[in-house]
Amino acid sequence: MVQQESRLPPSGIEFLRKKINNEEYLYEAIQRIALVLSNEIQEMTQRGAQNERKGRK
Repeated sequence: MVQQESRLPPSGIEFLRKKINNEEYLYEAIQRIALVLSNEIQEMTQRGAQNERKGRK
């Protein structure tokens, strides 16, 4: 198995290791992930609706 190279410098990884134990940080991170996913789903739905309208003409 090939190990992927980390994009963060070691100091960045240590920073995240400390933050992961912070409950407030985790809650905010989950909220950000949910927001991004919701926006992506909404965009996909809107694109699908636009494609359906084009196909009906």
